[in-house]
Amino acid sequence: MLSMSLQFHQVVEHLGVWIASSADISFVITFASPTGPGFRGRQGFVASWRPLYPRTGAVKVTGSPFKTFADAETACNDMLGILETIRANKAAPLSVNFR
Repeated sequence: MLSMSLQFHQVVEHLGVWIASSADISFVITFASPTGPGFRGRQGFVASWRPLYPRTGAVKVTGSPFKTFADAETACNDMLGILETIRANKAAPLSVNFR
């Protein structure tokens, strides 16, 4: 069960980048658009996560890009709950293997 909601804060004002972390997992929400300043891509809020300590790439949260920041934030909290459940069931530190 999720013990606490992620608390996002904006780190790059003009690019629309927000971060939050919980234990050993980092979450990032960015705003992307096909034109204009900032990140390029389909219009919306793109959410991703990665373990803080192992040096691995980020994993996009399913459903990205989201229409609203609130939707992206909810998806990140849902993903955190899933990752915490997996970790609790395995009783081991979170690790991600890329092939």
